[in-house]
Amino acid sequence: MKRAIALVDCNNFYVSCERVFQPKLEGKPVVVLSNNDGCVVSRSQEVKDLGVTMAAPWYQMKALAKRHGIVAFSSNYALYADLSSRVMSLLSQFSPQQEVYSIDESFLDLSGMPGSHAEYGQLMRRTIRQCVGIPVCVGIAPSKTLAKLANHVAKKNPQFNSVCDFNSMSEDELDALLASIEVGEVWGVGRRTAPKLQEIGIHSVLDLKRSPPGRLRARFSVVFERIVSELNGVACLELDDVPHDKQQIICSRSFGMLTSSLADLEQAAIAYTTRAVEKLRQQHSIASALHIYVRTNPHRTQDAQHQQGILVPLDEPDDDTRAFCKAALHGLRQIYRPEHAYQKVGVMLADIVPASERPRTLFDDDAARERSKSLMNALDHINRRMGSGTLRLLGEGANQSWAMRRESSSRRYTTEWEDLFICPS
Repeated sequence: MKRAIALVDCNNFYVSCERVFQPKLEGKPVVVLSNNDGCVVSRSQEVKDLGVTMAAPWYQMKALAKRHGIVAFSSNYALYADLSSRVMSLLSQFSPQQEVYSIDESFLDLSGMPGSHAEYGQLMRRTIRQCVGIPVCVGIAPSKTLAKLANHVAKKNPQFNSVCDFNSMSEDELDALLASIEVGEVWGVGRRTAPKLQEIGIHSVLDLKRSPPGRLRARFSVVFERIVSELNGVACLELDDVPHDKQQIICSRSFGMLTSSLADLEQAAIAYTTRAVEKLRQQHSIASALHIYVRTNPHRTQDAQHQQGILVPLDEPDDDTRAFCKAALHGLRQIYRPEHAYQKVGVMLADIVPASERPRTLFDDDAARERSKSLMNALDHINRRMGSGTLRLLGEGANQSWAMRRESSSRRYTTEWEDLFICPS
């Protein structure tokens, strides 16, 4: 029995999320911008047709936007994460084995399911569109790499109606299709490696499929041997239906304005450390160290530059926000230089292990640890129920002048009471 792996990918996901609550934007050029409204991170098809590339700086597009009526939104991550969760929850009902690959992509194992897999893919599309409002494409194939390619074909070729099933094609039909796709579209190849492949005569996906695996392994790496096997329908990448815990947790943002104020940097450090440790507790882990760094704007060559970080070890592995914030402030004060205007501060939690593997010592204070656990549980429960940041450490401050710019953000329609969508009468 041929294996059937489906990749379901949301179309222009951030833009599609904005259109769910503003359907008047359907058919109009729309972009979503990165932090501080810096560059384009999501484009509608109408914007792509204008030649706008991913990561295009927004300030360079102002004239084009005015000429073509491009609507721009600041990133609304709370909305996107919530709609992603709804899409993934719906998809989990279509297969007993699911791997959530990213915020807008999910692999499903359809092997052994009766009937047409293409029709099943259409059912998934209709269900997600009806229940969440997000358009998706579906690619089906015997391996994850081929499923990615099938999804690419489904997006680029209207005759497939957004669902492409490689398993339903004959070998000759599939090879003809692969011959028309540039090798750079293969998952794992990318733009840097594609020219190197072209130098040795591998221009299309079919060329790569027919290449001797040993030759590619010797010239590149074992990864390419696996890619060739996957292109030939031999699954080397299994579905990972249990997400792995993160071994590093990073939280950082560029400021909305440059600042030389230690107080501003301390507020940002506490805010970002708080978010990072929340993620640590969500995966039931503890960490032994925190790395904090500061950076000026490298593009402002007229300014004095300073970039420095420091690793601060904790006395013992922990998941208490207060312990990490204390470490973050200690490290920040050592690397801060008042004569510089800083653009960014970031924190990274390191030496992460499961909380169940916490080492025991002779000096453990079980009562203090229980108090810490109760406090953090209460903090997380209230913030989950009432909204992120409802309860926070005083050090985050109330007037965060350094916060990133979000001048064109939509409302948090699904995660904040005051922003709930109200259907017009």
